[in-house]
Amino acid sequence: MTTSVTFVELTAYEGVLPLATGYLQAYASQDPAVAAGCTFEIYSRQATSDRAEVAEELIERASDVYAVSCYLWNMGITRWVLERLYERFPDAQFILGGPQVMNHMQDYVAPHRENVVVCNGEGERSFLAYLQQVVGGEPDMTEVPGVSFWRDGTLVTTPRSERIKSLDEVPSPFTTGVFEPGKYVSAILETNRGCPYNCGFCAWGAATNDKVYKFEEDRVRRDIEWICQNQYQALFIADANWGISPRDVELTEFIVACKEKYGYPFRVDMAAAKNRPDRMAQITETLVKGGLVTSQTISLQTMDSHTLDMVQRSNIRLSAYTTLQTTLREKDINSNIELIWPLPGETLDTYRQGITELCRLRADVIIVYPQLLLYNTPIYKQREVFGVQTARVPSEIAEADVVTSTNWVSVPEYEEGVWFAYAMHSLYNVRCLYYLLNYLDRTGLASFGEVFANAVTYFKNRPDSAVTQYFADSVKTLGNYDFRDSGMVAHMVLRAHRAEFDELLATFVRTQPWWSDEGAQAAFELDLLARPHIYAEPIVFPDYTFEHVRYERVDDNRFTMTLPPAIAELLADLDLTGHDGPAPVHVSLENKNDRKIPYMDELGVAHNALYCQGLFVCLRDFLPVFTAA
Repeated sequence: MTTSVTFVELTAYEGVLPLATGYLQAYASQDPAVAAGCTFEIYSRQATSDRAEVAEELIERASDVYAVSCYLWNMGITRWVLERLYERFPDAQFILGGPQVMNHMQDYVAPHRENVVVCNGEGERSFLAYLQQVVGGEPDMTEVPGVSFWRDGTLVTTPRSERIKSLDEVPSPFTTGVFEPGKYVSAILETNRGCPYNCGFCAWGAATNDKVYKFEEDRVRRDIEWICQNQYQALFIADANWGISPRDVELTEFIVACKEKYGYPFRVDMAAAKNRPDRMAQITETLVKGGLVTSQTISLQTMDSHTLDMVQRSNIRLSAYTTLQTTLREKDINSNIELIWPLPGETLDTYRQGITELCRLRADVIIVYPQLLLYNTPIYKQREVFGVQTARVPSEIAEADVVTSTNWVSVPEYEEGVWFAYAMHSLYNVRCLYYLLNYLDRTGLASFGEVFANAVTYFKNRPDSAVTQYFADSVKTLGNYDFRDSGMVAHMVLRAHRAEFDELLATFVRTQPWWSDEGAQAAFELDLLARPHIYAEPIVFPDYTFEHVRYERVDDNRFTMTLPPAIAELLADLDLTGHDGPAPVHVSLENKNDRKIPYMDELGVAHNALYCQGLFVCLRDFLPVFTAA
């Protein structure tokens, strides 16, 4: 008789190839006894799937072994499904792995579940040893390295095996036939394992002891070609620091060459190397020219040097990030900067000042993510020292704990910081007050941060607005955890509630002390006219009485403007590229629709928010284009 093994992957996104599961199957299948004694199946569904359907489909398989991948984004549904499987198959074997359960057996498995094992680290060797015990009958889990399990009410944890140093010990799941062609649309590629950094909020460096080991380059090239030949639409490079090695430039060029040969993939995403702005600029430019990258993420996390020390990130130079962002902007390449709020050491003041500095550096897009308290991270281990308090995101699917206070930030200050991020996102990122913000900051009338803070005060007093109500609800319910949150805001202010937001901003600016300045009034009028359309649709002019800017429609997607000289100079400096000489006061604006899709109400808000989430970070793909008229 053979042992049936079902891998369970409940993914964050639909159609994502389960690389970790593929490694486990490929590695275990090298053993003749396991290969002869086991059959393997990969069950993959999106974590948002109906949990009753997931449980029923897994019960139908009646497997001898269920190997389950556990992450914070799927732990809610995973717990629920596991309970049904435990009840239905009390004699089956279960092995759980992944960062959510690693070293936390006691939090997820009751002492009477002696048929459940948790893997506490790199999985290949542990999983092979586990299957060898299962296939051999009368399994003795003390012979399996790096796992935890219950025996007679006592938690047993076995010593870990050493990390795999020669990664080619793990066969490629791509070229050994583990993955069924056509089953997935997005591939994950790993060219090395490990991270030389030990950032407090991340388990990566802590789990790998800072050492980076590489897969052999020819093997990586074969994997890349297999992915492209099999028409995967997207490729995510799962290295902690793509660009850390000189060979990453050559591998990037090879990806582009395969795209030219096979037509796939359509896009490439990666986590950029932390201290190599020159190399990352070269890699990003190569991918942009190859049509594979539309925006480069720069994971800055904070602008405060004290906070960098607190989260063990001081060995990563801030200048490396700002240099990369500046270089990309000069090359007309989209970039987006990621921040985390609130990290230990960060105060509300340093956080606001950091965002102000980034706006002055002309960051394309600034995305503020909530800090999630992740197991096995340095911050988790020091949570009492840092005074970390959390709130659980209300969800039946995920199991995410958002940090809502530290020794440096109270709960009200945390909430104020989230409001501040919403103000920055709506006014700066999606350009609703972009020119006014720059005018006020450059003239000294008000800084970026002061305008954002004043907007927060005003927004809180306008519960009649759908946009501000969304902000308020999200702050209270931790809605900023949702990966579509920024896209939802872009959808609301640029389309669904565009006219309402016009009125909200028009009344807001009139309450400010700088409104008497005619330059500020003219900059606001430019913002009203230049606000982008994120869907493919004709230009819609606002219901507003213009006093300083004159405009005339040319067609559905073009119009001309006449600007006051001071505002013409501001526009020329910020967005009128390739123009020499005095700033033109007569300007043409064109609404480009090449990379946009039409608004489709029948697809629902969630779908449209996801579309906006992907597009707003690609600033130059949806902003209007200015030329001298």
